[in-house]
Amino acid sequence: MVNFLLIAVVIAVFAVFVLKVISNKQTAEVKTEIEVDDKTYTIPMMTAFVKKRLDEITKVNLYDIGLSEEELLRRKQKKYELKKALKGCTYGDVNDKKYVKELIYDLLEQEYGVDETNVSKAIPFDIPSLLTPQDKFDILIHMYKKEFGYEALTQMIKKYNLAVLKYVSGETKPCYVITEEEISDIYETEHLSLSFSDKLSVIVQRIYQHYKGYSSIDEVRDMNIDGVSGGVSGLPESFLSQVAQTDGDYLNQIMENKVPRACDSIWIFFQGKSIRLAFLSFGTESELKRVCQNIYKYNNPGQLSDTNGYKINEMKDGSRVVVVRPSMSETWAFFVRKFDVKRATLEQLITCKGKDEAIDLLKFLVKGARVISLTGEQGCGKTTMLMGMIENIYETMNIRVQETAFELHLRKIYPTRNILSFRETETVSGQEGLDVQKKTDGSVNIIGEVATHPVAAWMIQTAQVASKFTLFTHHAKTFPNLVTALRNSLLAIGMFTNEKTAEEQVIGVLNFDIHLVKDFRGRRYIERVTECIPVEAKNEYNYDHRNEKTLEGKMNKFFDNATQFFGKVTDRETYKYVNIMEFVDDGYVLTNKISDKNIIEMRNNMDESDVEAFDNFVERNWGKQMAKEKRLKAKKQ
Repeated sequence: MVNFLLIAVVIAVFAVFVLKVISNKQTAEVKTEIEVDDKTYTIPMMTAFVKKRLDEITKVNLYDIGLSEEELLRRKQKKYELKKALKGCTYGDVNDKKYVKELIYDLLEQEYGVDETNVSKAIPFDIPSLLTPQDKFDILIHMYKKEFGYEALTQMIKKYNLAVLKYVSGETKPCYVITEEEISDIYETEHLSLSFSDKLSVIVQRIYQHYKGYSSIDEVRDMNIDGVSGGVSGLPESFLSQVAQTDGDYLNQIMENKVPRACDSIWIFFQGKSIRLAFLSFGTESELKRVCQNIYKYNNPGQLSDTNGYKINEMKDGSRVVVVRPSMSETWAFFVRKFDVKRATLEQLITCKGKDEAIDLLKFLVKGARVISLTGEQGCGKTTMLMGMIENIYETMNIRVQETAFELHLRKIYPTRNILSFRETETVSGQEGLDVQKKTDGSVNIIGEVATHPVAAWMIQTAQVASKFTLFTHHAKTFPNLVTALRNSLLAIGMFTNEKTAEEQVIGVLNFDIHLVKDFRGRRYIERVTECIPVEAKNEYNYDHRNEKTLEGKMNKFFDNATQFFGKVTDRETYKYVNIMEFVDDGYVLTNKISDKNIIEMRNNMDESDVEAFDNFVERNWGKQMAKEKRLKAKKQ
């Protein structure tokens, strides 16, 4: 009996204790909620909450909750999708980004209690004078994106004519820049009316970009522009310590943000122009570093370290990304280049006067299976033009692509074509990739960029033996420079030791060069199309020494032949080049006729309908020149 009483007392005491603990915990939670209510709805507090909740959702052990089998499977699937999205959104996948942002939106609205009354505590939407330039830009991009999608930034720049040369304070020369004042003026002009959903969406984007995104460039990177880069201007962090020792006033100016730092450096590449976004900043060097360390990680390309100070990779949407870090570079920096595959047609790329004949010429060069180089400086549109030309390769031809990093993404444009792309890896060299290509029944070889000596050698190899014809890009400024660069590459890797022999190999392969230009206003066009014409070596030696009776006579005839020999070895011209088309007075003009040899070979590679069209094209543009050449030949005969 006593034992039962003792047991009952123990149970009663335990029950009272448990109830008291639960009661105290609830009271503490209520008090905490009330005490932090005024401070809760700030970006840092909401970011911390989102991180904690998403961490809980992804790490919870579903087997401990006691769910039914159906509910367990459903929750497991949702957990898997979230983990996948959290990983994919850091690689530039816009669908995963959308999924994560929608989840953050729901967490803030349903669990955190964000509503009409407190949403403006994070960003002062209702008081424009308190909004920062980044706040205004985020709001503008959100509203434009609702109407124009990923063309939002392009539409804003065009509407307000932002991509023009302008003078800014502190600069003596005009530059391409979008300033804080311009963003403020646009915000005032737009007279935007934001709903609660709009306000919360802007806050969600701000939280996302500092949690899983790419900081201030997160939305900019997704836009349909040519590219974005960061860390490429302003003062590096290492420079500040040097300044502190020499010039205290200058250091104060830097600290007051009057002098841009490296972390204030954000540039976009828009329609051939590099434009600085002076109103955006990463804020701190550590934030720029975080972006650089995350932006290249798709498909695990390896670690960016002080020993390996750069990485070249692609993002999930096909963008090319290059990241560099100290001590290879003076500061952390990244370069994202985007290639808009939807616009890669010759009709959309060639728009100046005389465009019809220019487009026909490029089409016939491709259909005629000519080895073609596309040359020009960085950003002049070589890769995009290459995409447009590939459309005219006959469907019956299999295409093989060799690149440093995947850029062309031809299968996105032509999903029904026989196309396979290869690239270098840490374990497979470009030469090995090329050897594999030779066994993959390819008809056309495309080399994304001939930028190193080995790649130049691959190009020569593929053009000689591995395919019907080859297309490639190069950074040469003139046609002789292109020939010299390719020749020097063959010499550098030891394929040849004689300059003339190496040069003959190059000109024996190369048929045409398309040179593109980007002027200082950012306009891109074809400056010229040049044909390479090999000069055939003639046997000009004689045997007249046999008829001479005296030794002196024989020596004279010998020296005549010796003079011919040394002339061939030293100064003999191995090729000529003529411009088939030139850009004159803002328009394309066809000039010299394509050589008879190339015309014959081009006709042999075309189908009947294209042969007829090509004959009409040649007659239309060079008929008089051909008639004149025939008359001259007849006179000589």
